[in-house]
Amino acid sequence: MESWILLALGPVFLGFIAWEAWYWKDRRAVYSLKDTASNAALALMHQAADALAWLAVIGIYAWVYQYRLFDFPASFWSIVALFVAQDFFYYFFHRASHRIRWMWASHVTHHSSERLNLSTAFRQSLTYPISGMWLFWLPLALIGFAPKNIIVVVAINLAFQFFVHTEAVRKLGWLEYVFNTPSHHRVHHARNPKYIDRNYAGVLIIWDKLFGSFVAEDPDVPCEYGIVQPIHSHNPLRLTFHEWIAMFRDFARPQTFASRLKQLFGPPERAHAELNSPPHD
Repeated sequence: MESWILLALGPVFLGFIAWEAWYWKDRRAVYSLKDTASNAALALMHQAADALAWLAVIGIYAWVYQYRLFDFPASFWSIVALFVAQDFFYYFFHRASHRIRWMWASHVTHHSSERLNLSTAFRQSLTYPISGMWLFWLPLALIGFAPKNIIVVVAINLAFQFFVHTEAVRKLGWLEYVFNTPSHHRVHHARNPKYIDRNYAGVLIIWDKLFGSFVAEDPDVPCEYGIVQPIHSHNPLRLTFHEWIAMFRDFARPQTFASRLKQLFGPPERAHAELNSPPHD
């Protein structure tokens, strides 16, 4: 259902991409044909994998829902509560996707472009079901939210995030204090040392402020987009699997069992540091 909702919104997304491309046409080279084509191909691959994943895991959600702690009949307020709760869990999914290499292997695809525009929102990995994205919504079923409603709210959250992938909108006044905005998300996509691993918000920026991961965009520090070790490729398969290949290659190298586990589940930068550190006596 999530994939169908996002596909239904496809014409809206494409319309905004066309507007943004026109807006920047005579100003800056924000779009490139190769980069945008890669984003589109990755989006199609992701949507196909996501649809299959939901078919596979919806039964797990239904099974967990049988043991729910509360009952929340569908109403305006229960949907609002679900929306806030899902956004809360999204924050931790997103933070984990930057701090656990197994999950970063999927999420790095989204960050690999050195451009930021609305089409960048399409730049997703088909391996999210393998890295465990769906696990983060299971507590919602245990709390007592119906699986079908969870899927709808996840789709709404992701649809909102499409609109924060832009440089065309600068600041949004008081909304900056409560919501994730283009300004906040530009920081998230930047590889400047000041900005790395900041602003994990989905819809509400309050989670970053509560958990110490918020950094405001600094007008004196322009955002440099992309990953610390650029991949320099537009091949959707390479963009999808390059970190998985590197991770399992590092895992297979001679080292202690604890070091092997760090290659899979440690923070990405520490995993590399562990591999390159001198052996202990």
